[in-house]
Amino acid sequence: MKTTTLCLAGLLAIMAACSAGTPSRSAVPPAVAAGFDPLDTMSPASRKADALALPLQVVTLSTRDIAAIEWFYVDGLGMTLSGPVGVGADVQARQAKLWDMPEGLGWQEYHLTRPGADIHGRPAMAIRVLVVDQDVPSVHASWDSRSYGGFSMGFPNKDQIGLDAKIRGLGFGARASSAEIYDVPRTDGSMYSIHETIFDAPDHVHAVGIDRVGMLPLGAVDSDTGLGGPGYSAQVIDDSDTVLAFYTGVLGLEVRRDSIFKSAGSDGAMALPDGTEFRFTILMSPGHGPGGHMLFVDFTNIDGIDSGVAPRVPHLGIGMWSYPVTSLDEVLRRAREAGTPIVHGPVEFADPLHGNVRAATLLAPNEFLIEVFETVAP
Repeated sequence: MKTTTLCLAGLLAIMAACSAGTPSRSAVPPAVAAGFDPLDTMSPASRKADALALPLQVVTLSTRDIAAIEWFYVDGLGMTLSGPVGVGADVQARQAKLWDMPEGLGWQEYHLTRPGADIHGRPAMAIRVLVVDQDVPSVHASWDSRSYGGFSMGFPNKDQIGLDAKIRGLGFGARASSAEIYDVPRTDGSMYSIHETIFDAPDHVHAVGIDRVGMLPLGAVDSDTGLGGPGYSAQVIDDSDTVLAFYTGVLGLEVRRDSIFKSAGSDGAMALPDGTEFRFTILMSPGHGPGGHMLFVDFTNIDGIDSGVAPRVPHLGIGMWSYPVTSLDEVLRRAREAGTPIVHGPVEFADPLHGNVRAATLLAPNEFLIEVFETVAP
C-alpha cells in the first residue's frame, strides 16, 4: 500500500484526528443529534443554528471551451450539463453588475449538476460555467500546485481506482502517476483507507477524486453510479490570517482544522518541492459536516506563483464561490464594519441557478469573488 503525507482530503482527515482525539460523551451529542457519525473527524461539534453562511452551494468557472468541459465533467465525472441556459437581457445585466464583468464581454451560462445525489438532505454542489465570447486571461498559467487562486474542486466517489483509470483513459493527466492509497485514523484510533487522485481538469483547474472507503463521503454521491460531487473547493492563498479573517468574520464560517504540514516532495499528491511547508486550513459552516466545505493552502517557506491575473470571473478557471446565507443584511453589515469591498448589491432578481434571490457580491482579500444570497418570495 502506498502512503503519502500530502493529499488534500487525507490532510483533512489526519489533522482532524490528531487534534480531536477520542470525543467525550459531552462532545458527541451535537453530531449524533444531527445524524453524523461520532467516529468521523469531519462531524461538527457546533450547531446549525449558529450558521450565517450555509455550506458552499455553487462554484463558478469561466472557459472558452465548453467541449472540453463536457468531456471532463460529463464523460469523465458523470455530471449532467444543461445549457446554454436562457437568460434574459435584464437578468444578465444584473449578473454583469454583480460579477463586475468587463463592458462588452458576452457569455453563455451552463450548469453542471448531479441530480438525485444528496448528503444529509443537501444536494451536491453545482458548477456554473460561463463560456465567454472573448479571449480573457487565465487565472493559472499551468497546473503547478503553487499557483495562487482557485485550486480545485473535490469529487467524492465509491471507486476511485476505477475513476482514475477512466479519467486517464479519456486523455487527462494528474499530479501523481497513479491513485494515492493511504490510511487515516477515526476518532477512536481505528483506521480506514482513502483513495485519491488530483486530476488536471480544463482551464488549469484541479479535480480531486476521493473515496473514503467505509466512511461517509466528502459530499453527495449518486447511489446508482457511485459518482459524486463537487463536495468541496480549495484555494491556494497568501497571508492566510487576513483571508481567513474575512471568511470567519464576515461570513461566519468556522475554522474546523488548522495545521502546518511538510510536503512529501515530488512523490506527493501536489508534486511540490521537497521540504515545502504550508498552512492547511479547513473552513465549514457551523453545524454542518462533509459537503460544501472549503480548504486553504498557504505556503510558509516558499513563494507561491502569482500569475498577475486576479483569481476571479471572467478570467479562465475557478473565479467565484456562492453561498446561501441566513441574513444578507448581517453579512453586509459585517462587510462594511470590516472594510470588505462590496462589489454590488443587494439586488433582487430571478437567478437561473438560485431562483428568486436577494444577492450581493464581495471581494475577498485575495481578490476572489464571493456571491452571497438569500431566497425571497417571487
